Amino acid sequence: MKADAKTEAAVMSTINEFLKAYAKKDLNGVLQQLVPDPDAIFISTGVDEKRIGLAEIKTQLKRDFAQSEELSMEWDWHSVSAAGPVAWMAGDLIMHAKVDGKKLALKMRWTGVLEKRGGKWLLVQSHNSLPAAAQAAGQSFPTS
Repeated sequence: MKADAKTEAAVMSTINEFLKAYAKKDLNGVLQQLVPDPDAIFISTGVDEKRIGLAEIKTQLKRDFAQSEELSMEWDWHSVSAAGPVAWMAGDLIMHAKVDGKKLALKMRWTGVLEKRGGKWLLVQSHNSLPAAAQAAGQSFPTS
């Protein structure tokens, strides 16, 4: 069910704090937005980027930060739904990054599951993806 305005604002506050900390390469700031559970899951765009638990997530974040010179994100669209202490979000955003001196603008999709703990929404599961470049609009499958 679509989240009420108060819940949506609180969920997006957590998500935006995550993005701000990520852009600043603030490892502790990012981790404060996550559940400290051994089964927290982060899946991203790389073939090896399936991370389970905080130790693996920290490893991924450190790699992301080491391999980028600049980072920032901007929302194009988002949606938040919730039921009790669980919320889920989906969104389209553009990640601006500078890697090896080259500026990138990656159109990404992000879905996440959050749980309300101690009055704060925390990310439990996160999945980032890039739309298939070889898949034309109107087609259900990539052509190559």
